[in-house]
Amino acid sequence: MKNTRRTFMMTVAAGGAALALASRAQAADMLDEKTPQAAALGYVADTTKADGKKYPKHAADQGCHNCALFQGKATDAAGACPLFAGKQVAGKGWCSAWAKKA
Repeated sequence: MKNTRRTFMMTVAAGGAALALASRAQAADMLDEKTPQAAALGYVADTTKADGKKYPKHAADQGCHNCALFQGKATDAAGACPLFAGKQVAGKGWCSAWAKKA
Protein backbone atom coordinates (compact mmCIF):
# COMPACT_ATOMS: atom_id res chain seq x y z
CA MET A 1 0.00 0.00 0.00
CA LYS A 2 1.40 3.34 -1.00
CA ASN A 3 1.07 6.22 1.47
CA THR A 4 0.41 9.61 -0.02
CA ARG A 5 0.42 13.12 1.31
CA ARG A 6 -3.38 13.23 0.94
CA THR A 7 -3.78 10.10 3.08
CA PHE A 8 -1.47 11.55 5.71
CA MET A 9 -3.36 14.86 5.83
CA MET A 10 -6.73 13.10 6.13
CA THR A 11 -5.38 10.95 8.98
CA VAL A 12 -4.06 14.03 10.80
CA ALA A 13 -7.39 15.85 10.37
CA ALA A 14 -9.37 12.85 11.65
CA GLY A 15 -7.05 12.49 14.64
CA GLY A 16 -7.38 16.18 15.49
CA ALA A 17 -11.17 15.98 15.32
CA ALA A 18 -11.19 12.94 17.59
CA LEU A 19 -9.01 14.73 20.16
CA ALA A 20 -11.25 17.80 20.07
CA LEU A 21 -14.35 15.69 20.69
CA ALA A 22 -12.65 13.79 23.50
CA SER A 23 -11.63 17.00 25.27
CA ARG A 24 -15.17 18.38 25.00
CA ALA A 25 -16.62 15.20 26.44
CA GLN A 26 -14.13 15.30 29.31
CA ALA A 27 -14.84 18.98 30.05
CA ALA A 28 -18.53 18.18 30.47
CA ASP A 29 -17.90 16.24 33.71
CA MET A 30 -19.32 18.04 36.72
CA LEU A 31 -17.14 18.62 39.74
CA ASP A 32 -17.90 16.30 42.66
CA GLU A 33 -18.07 18.15 45.99
CA LYS A 34 -16.30 15.23 47.66
CA THR A 35 -13.06 15.41 45.67
CA PRO A 36 -10.11 16.51 47.83
CA GLN A 37 -9.58 19.83 46.04
CA ALA A 38 -13.28 20.73 46.07
CA ALA A 39 -13.57 19.84 49.75
CA ALA A 40 -10.45 21.86 50.61
CA LEU A 41 -11.96 24.95 48.99
CA GLY A 42 -15.41 24.35 50.50
CA TYR A 43 -17.03 23.94 47.06
CA VAL A 44 -20.77 23.33 47.07
CA ALA A 45 -22.99 23.03 44.00
CA ASP A 46 -25.60 25.22 45.71
CA THR A 47 -24.37 28.44 47.32
CA THR A 48 -27.17 28.33 49.90
CA LYS A 49 -25.56 25.18 51.35
CA ALA A 50 -22.18 26.80 52.06
CA ASP A 51 -21.01 26.47 55.66
CA GLY A 52 -21.48 29.97 57.08
CA LYS A 53 -19.58 29.16 60.27
CA LYS A 54 -16.54 27.84 58.46
CA TYR A 55 -16.68 30.57 55.78
CA PRO A 56 -17.99 33.74 57.48
CA LYS A 57 -17.22 35.91 54.42
CA HIS A 58 -19.73 33.95 52.31
CA ALA A 59 -22.79 35.92 51.23
CA ALA A 60 -26.01 34.61 49.72
CA ASP A 61 -25.52 36.60 46.49
CA GLN A 62 -22.13 34.97 45.79
CA GLY A 63 -22.12 32.18 43.23
CA CYS A 64 -19.85 30.73 40.60
CA HIS A 65 -21.88 32.55 37.92
CA ASN A 66 -20.69 35.94 39.25
CA CYS A 67 -17.13 34.89 40.16
CA ALA A 68 -14.14 36.28 38.27
CA LEU A 69 -12.81 32.73 37.79
CA PHE A 70 -15.99 31.35 36.17
CA GLN A 71 -15.40 30.74 32.47
CA GLY A 72 -18.93 30.90 31.21
CA LYS A 73 -21.82 33.31 30.87
CA ALA A 74 -23.61 34.46 33.99
CA THR A 75 -26.73 32.68 32.70
CA ASP A 76 -24.99 29.30 32.14
CA ALA A 77 -26.04 26.44 34.41
CA ALA A 78 -22.40 25.29 34.53
CA GLY A 79 -18.99 26.38 33.30
CA ALA A 80 -15.30 25.75 33.58
CA CYS A 81 -13.16 27.01 36.44
CA PRO A 82 -9.35 27.08 36.30
CA LEU A 83 -9.19 25.87 39.91
CA PHE A 84 -10.80 22.59 38.89
CA ALA A 85 -9.20 21.78 35.54
CA GLY A 86 -11.25 19.53 33.28
CA LYS A 87 -14.39 19.83 35.39
CA GLN A 88 -17.48 22.01 35.23
CA VAL A 89 -18.76 23.87 38.27
CA ALA A 90 -22.40 24.70 38.87
CA GLY A 91 -23.37 28.29 38.08
CA LYS A 92 -25.21 28.35 41.42
CA GLY A 93 -22.19 26.85 43.19
CA TRP A 94 -19.66 28.52 45.48
CA CYS A 95 -16.18 27.98 46.91
CA SER A 96 -13.90 29.91 49.24
CA ALA A 97 -11.86 31.24 46.29
CA TRP A 98 -14.87 33.28 45.10
CA ALA A 99 -13.84 36.71 43.78
CA LYS A 100 -16.24 39.36 42.51
CA LYS A 101 -16.39 39.60 38.73
CA ALA A 102 -15.49 43.08 37.53
